[in-house]
Amino acid sequence: MSTDAAHPRETAARVTADDVDAAAERLAGVVSTTPVERSVRLSERTGAHVWLKREDLQVVRSYKARGAYNLIAQLDAPARAAGVVTASAGNHAQGVAFACAALGVRGRVHLPRTTPRQKRDRIASIGGDAIEMILDGETYDDVSAAAADEALQGATLVPAFDDPRTIAGQGTVLREAFDQLTALGEPLPDVVVVPVGGGGLLAGSVAWLRERHPHVRVVGVEPAGATSMAAALEAGEPVTLQTIDTFVDGAAVRRVGRHTFDTVAGSAPTMLSVPEGRICSEMLDLYQSDGIIAEPAGALATASLGGVLEVEPGSRVLCILSGGNNDVSRYADVVERALVHEGRKHYFLVEFPQEPGALRRFLDEVLGPDDDITLFEYVKHSNRETGPALVGVELSRAEDLAGLLERMDAAPPRIERIESESPLFRFLL
Repeated sequence: MSTDAAHPRETAARVTADDVDAAAERLAGVVSTTPVERSVRLSERTGAHVWLKREDLQVVRSYKARGAYNLIAQLDAPARAAGVVTASAGNHAQGVAFACAALGVRGRVHLPRTTPRQKRDRIASIGGDAIEMILDGETYDDVSAAAADEALQGATLVPAFDDPRTIAGQGTVLREAFDQLTALGEPLPDVVVVPVGGGGLLAGSVAWLRERHPHVRVVGVEPAGATSMAAALEAGEPVTLQTIDTFVDGAAVRRVGRHTFDTVAGSAPTMLSVPEGRICSEMLDLYQSDGIIAEPAGALATASLGGVLEVEPGSRVLCILSGGNNDVSRYADVVERALVHEGRKHYFLVEFPQEPGALRRFLDEVLGPDDDITLFEYVKHSNRETGPALVGVELSRAEDLAGLLERMDAAPPRIERIESESPLFRFLL
């Protein structure tokens, strides 16, 4: 990571609880009041009382409509006439599209080329003629620079996170959840768990909590491949991560915002990171056990429970499930990453003798009765005594690996396990 001389120190406006309250009034009747639901699965896993704030059921399937609308609704007539421009990994663009269509404002959105088609189709459907999409970068930070350049020509920049008006709008998620729990007669949370990308949702949450409920513990959860807020807090200022993993596209931010950092730094939340494989496992649990379709960033908060984040039995925990814009075509990759993380999927290079029956002996003598071959790529060279094969094996239980490795050691073929740290492994996921 590095500090970036291209990002001079700015004076950040302090977002207050009153700003969040004003945003809530502005958004009343515009965005959905999403439900707060108790999670039986996560409550049983942790021994705590776990509640989910279902922003995946928001009008644009994420909380991003709140911040975008709150900002654009405050523009004066000349600014609205000049239009708006934004950069997004997908969800914020849908929020801007929604706000532009609702307020009659023209908008242009810059998206990374890696933005899932499902999100692009949703942006076009929500924004209609009010929105134009431009694909012009590989990461959020690439398109953010392009949007900032365009804003210099007169359009209003609508940041995905780094603007006090955006932050205040995102803070209404938590405010609304607390009101709902009170209306249900439930005690307020001891712990609030918030997913973190650029920090807008976290900043809005702590801005409201520090004045209204200062004793509530706030936990921010980042993907392990993009821990930009934790890096900023450690350095004492926003820093630019040199590399990030973009799998959790809704939270893959190389550098947090100045406004978001200053707000968060003043509240000192607990920052944690979750491996991408664990996020995938949680996405599958949400889908298979709870009937909830969550995108990777949407599953960040709940993925931390029962391992990365330990909570007191009997305590009350509120997790923000931030989005459900997941492309169904990504589920094969999600399943693969989850199996690898759980220790149930492994890859090997096997030197098979070039003789009849070699594969049959491998199946009979090496594989266990519940093991399954999920990948087999065999390259036969007639002028060699052996032929290499790439073999993927799925186990029914992670504990079965020890027995498989013992049988491989005793088998005639030369077998090499491909470790997850190996450069070759990156070609498999």
